[in-house]
Parts: sequence; structure tokens; C-alpha cells
Amino acid sequence: MTPLILAAALAGGVVNIRVDTALAHRISAIRPFDAIGAGVDSDPRGKVPLLYAPARTALALPAGLGRLSYRLYTELSVQDWHWNTRGAFSDASRAEGYWTSDATIDRPPLVDSFGYRLPHRGDTRDQGDDDGYSVIDDGDPRTYWKSDPYLAQRYTHERDVLHPQWIVVDLLRPAPIDAIRIAWANPYATRYAVQYWTGPDAIAEQGLGTWHTFASGEVATARAGTVTTRLTSSPVTARFVRVVMSESSNTCDTHDRSDPRNCLGYAIRELWLGRLDAAGRFVDVIHHSRCGGDPADRRRCARHQTPIYVSSVDPWHRAGDRVRSDQDQPSLDTVARSGFARGRAVIYPVPLFYSTPENALAEIRYLRARRLPIAYIELGEEVDGQYATPEDYGALYVQWARALHAVDPSLHLGGPVFMGWNEDVATWRNEDGDVSWLHRFLRYLKRRHALDQLAFMSFEHYPFHGCDDGAALREDLLREPSLMRNMAAIWRADGLPSGIPMFITEANFSADGCPVAQRIEGALWMADWIGSALSSGIMGINYYQYEAEPLNRSERCGRYGAYGMFVTGSDFRIRARAAQFYAAQMLTRYWLAFGEAPSGIYPASSDEPPARAEIGAYAARRPDGEWSVLLVNKDFAPREIALRFAHASGGASIFGGRVAMTVFGRSQYGWRGTRRDELPAPDDPPRTSVLAGGLQYLLPAESIVVLRGTVRADGRR
Repeated sequence: MTPLILAAALAGGVVNIRVDTALAHRISAIRPFDAIGAGVDSDPRGKVPLLYAPARTALALPAGLGRLSYRLYTELSVQDWHWNTRGAFSDASRAEGYWTSDATIDRPPLVDSFGYRLPHRGDTRDQGDDDGYSVIDDGDPRTYWKSDPYLAQRYTHERDVLHPQWIVVDLLRPAPIDAIRIAWANPYATRYAVQYWTGPDAIAEQGLGTWHTFASGEVATARAGTVTTRLTSSPVTARFVRVVMSESSNTCDTHDRSDPRNCLGYAIRELWLGRLDAAGRFVDVIHHSRCGGDPADRRRCARHQTPIYVSSVDPWHRAGDRVRSDQDQPSLDTVARSGFARGRAVIYPVPLFYSTPENALAEIRYLRARRLPIAYIELGEEVDGQYATPEDYGALYVQWARALHAVDPSLHLGGPVFMGWNEDVATWRNEDGDVSWLHRFLRYLKRRHALDQLAFMSFEHYPFHGCDDGAALREDLLREPSLMRNMAAIWRADGLPSGIPMFITEANFSADGCPVAQRIEGALWMADWIGSALSSGIMGINYYQYEAEPLNRSERCGRYGAYGMFVTGSDFRIRARAAQFYAAQMLTRYWLAFGEAPSGIYPASSDEPPARAEIGAYAARRPDGEWSVLLVNKDFAPREIALRFAHASGGASIFGGRVAMTVFGRSQYGWRGTRRDELPAPDDPPRTSVLAGGLQYLLPAESIVVLRGTVRADGRR
């Protein structure tokens, strides 16, 4: 080491790291294959056989990731998932209605499965490909939105007023409003209220504002057909307007009248909002268009559809509604029997928000009949991203959970699979002023005597922006450990019982595939994220994603990137391992003992400010009795640490004998994502050396370091 580099290290000062070795303070005991896993998701059309080919999955396995989590992209896209393409519609003669996939196994396993669009969709936007639109303002009198019948009293066994259904119109900018016109379809609302929002964004910042009913916005004896209502004598300037429906006519829609689901909930053909002029003419401020989503449909439209959000959607659909764009879901058999799964139990999704209990039951029966081992079942995915209220999700959760447990009591069910948040998930305040989504969901389960149906709580973690660089990226790396600690604490503070474990079933640096994931900063973030998650008591994480898909160019930041652990060409050929591949190895093969044997996670702390620590430290006791400390140096310069192991008796130890030091950092790897054909340079795996044990160690700049060995007393307190 040159004097200049050493001086830089010493200029930062020695960072004291303390590992608490008291067994009573052990955070958890984990099995690496269970605790550090990966996620798989939808794939480009026709590419499932390639991406799951044995020769290709074998390239990913040396990363050491274990339990597989199957993600459900259809749920994000407002689609029903035909997890088996063989099955039946409730109205079989017309090939339409409510779908149930076939649970029998008398035919060869399938490769692909598919999503189906919902004709009664009410949302303009979605969290998937975002290429659909709302039928509430599509200008077509033949189409109509309809709410989910499973949220009606027949299925919830609760009064409909406890699960009001709603639509929200976002005018994008404030406008004077004094009238509304609604073209009701069957079933229509016999009681509803029209409200306006005061506060910031009513969708993105739900906990920071209030809904107010217009002076004449309460409609108690509504009628069918097209109805115009004068809401107030003086216009109210508002950006967001909501229609809340609490009593239904229970009159049947245009489908099979013998199926009660077609007669429950609420339905709207078209909606107009604005003012009545002096002559009584309606001046509409909504843009009616089939244009929705982003970006392709909007580029073909002269006018953009005014965004509308809805509480739920009827999962009724037709055989012709299958999605044929660039979006295939691998089949259950493909996932379970792939090399990715390592022959072990998988975390499977069950469609909930856009499907039926019958389809969920059939999926479990199929998995059992195929002898595909089940680790956990997640009910739905990212329900907060589908704008579900906690009470509505809770009502569906209870229906699905009790139905599934009736046929298989051994299932471990959980959710709600929150999107990546850095703070508590907020929802519109209830009558008690409570805006915490998870707190209200847990309260709902308790009220229904169903908290025992929740075996685990799951959420996703996508904390930052994909194009962050420079000072912003450095700030991200410094913030990550405290973000993770805070999130774990928030869920417990919301009332999650200590006996219910937390899982992060999907995570990466950003929700948009980005250059950071393939860069050395992505490796540093990954080690810090997983280390801090496990050290915060989270029992399992799933890195996203395992399939090696091509790099994409981000128009926002002008660089190439992706979610995964490889640099992959547009021809789908894997060209190099990326930084997060090596970060995974540092965790699964060097910090923890690779495989099934349990390791203990113990507290580690430093004398740096917790919210601004440049050195992350995470300690484990391996099954062979050795201590292993994962250290993440986010500084641009080498840093010196002093490492002690504190005992319950008050004494301390240091590493003695020989210490294995494994390093992966900027000296081993470099990549920026400036070109599609760029390859990492350098591109070297982690490097291990053997040192004499002692108190102090020098960590290279921007590096992940694992120190592993046995300890001896050094006489220090």
C-alpha cells in the first residue's frame, strides 16, 4: 500500500466495530438457502424455454441464492392469471365469465401461462406494462366498469357500507366543479356520495389530505340510467373528485343472469364532470378517449384520457382477452422444476385482486397433485399499487385464506406484498383518523377473528431512483441501512405480532431496471441491504431477478442497465457476470455457510453515526463455530477498522490465529453502462487472502469485505 493511500485511510480515522456475541442477544438463526433467495417473473414473449434452459440456469446457481419467489406480473397489470391454460369459464357455452384453471394432471406440464385483460377495467394506469385504459371515460357507451362482486355482502358477510366502492377522477390540474353526470349500468348505486379532495396528491400522498362531500353531493335514492346532479350552488375548485358507492341495486349486468356475481357491486358506463352554465348546459372537463397507459397508446391519441382510479375490478373476461404482447408468465411446472429452484420448496403467488377463490383452490390442488413443494403462498401482489383499501384487501384475504385452509390446513399464507416503500404505507384516513394501511389491515383481521390466517408479512424493497449517480448515489448508499432498520421497525409498530415473520419477497436498487444494479455501487448496496435486513430481524429476502434478460437503455439517464446479475446482450446471450452476482457470492459463500446449515445473526455496531455510517457491519456465527463479519466500505478511500467481539460477561475478544479475508470491490470490477456492448473491466471474482489475527484491518475503497476466523481474548473491555 502506498503512503498516499494509507494516509487517506488514516485520515478517515479508525472505525471501531463491536460484535455482541451474547447468545441471548442473537437476532435470529437462519438457513442461508431459506433466507437469501431470488425472484422470477414474467418474461419476454416466447423466451421462457430459453431463460429456463438447464444450461442457462446453471450459470446463475454459483451466485448461491436459494429459495425461489415467483412474482405475479399479471396482478400488477390488472389481469387475471390463467396459471394453467387449460380450464373453464363459468359461462362455458360463450367462453366467457369467471375463469378456473384445470387442477388435473393427466396431461404433460405446460411451459407458459398467460394474463387476460379485464373488459370491465376502470383504471387508466397500472403498475405493469401500463398499456390499458379506463372504460369509464373511453367515450364508448357499450363498455362499463364494474366492481369486484367478491366485495359484496354475499361473499364478505359484512354490510356493503363497510366496503364502499369508489372511483377517483384526477383532472391533473384544479378546475371549478359544480356538477356531475353519471351513466349508470347495472348494477347501479342506489346510494352514493360525490366528494372533492383538499391536500396534495390524493393517490400518491393519501395520508396527507381529506375528502369532503359536496354540499349537495349525498345521493340517497339514486335511479338507473344517466343522471345529472348539481353538486353545489357555487363551484368548488378541485383536482381530485371521488364517487363513493355504498348501496347497490343488485340488478344484473349484460352477462349470464344465473350467475349471482353478475348482479353484485356497481357499474358505470361513462362519467362527466364539470359545470352547468347559465343555460343549463353541461361543460365537461374530462377527456374521453380509449387512450390509456404509457407510452404507446398515448402517442397514437390526439387527446389523453383523464386518469381514473377505481377501488376494484370485476374479474369477468373472455377467451379473446388473452394478452399477446411481450409478457409471458412461466408455468408453475417450469418454475418448480427449473434449476433456479434447486429442487426446493418455492414461494408461490395466488391471484387475488383480479381472480376468484375457485381459481386459487385449483392452483393449490394442482401444486399438490404435481408434488411441487410449497414453501409459502402470497395472496395477491402489490395490492397497494392497485389502490386497494386495507379493509377490501382484508375481506378478500379472509375469503381466500379460509377457502385454501379448508382444503390444505398446512399452507403458510401471507401478504400484503407492498410495493417498495421507504416509509409507512398510507391510505385515506378512516373515521378514527387512522392512515396506516398495515395497521388497519391487521385490525381488520382481528375483527374477523382471522389473524391466525396470516403466517407471514411480505413486502418489496425498491428504495431509490434508477438514474441516481454522483452525490445522489452516494447518499443512497449511506441511507440504505437506516431505511431497512426503519422499515422493519415500522411494520412492528403498526401492530405486526412478533411471532409473524417478515419477508422481502422482491427487491433491487430501483423499480426500473437501471445501470446501478450492474455497477460496483449496486454490489455495495446489495450487501448492505441484505446484511441490514437480516440484522433487523427480517427472516428472508429475495433478490430480483434471476432470469438473465437483455440490458435496456434508460431514456431518462441515457445508460444501459437491467435488474439481474449478468451483462446480457440484445440476443439474450450472457456476456459477463455483473457486480451483484459477486455481491451474492460474498453473502452466500463467504459470509454465511453455503447451503442448509443454520447460522446465527448477531448485532454489530460501530462508533459512526447510524444514519451516516460509511462502514456497514454485520455479524454471523457459522455452523462450524467460526465468526464471520461482513463489512461494506462505501468510502472512496480505504478505511481502517478495529474489530472486537464483546461477551455477556463484559470482556472482549479479537480474531486470533489465522483470519480469512475475502474482498470484492472497485479493484476487482468496473462497469458504467455507457454502451450496450460494454463489458466489465476489470472483471475479477472475490479475492481471498489469509492474515494473522488481530485487532485492526484495512478495508479497500468501495469494497465488500468478509473477515472469518476464531476469536481469542485480548484483555480489552
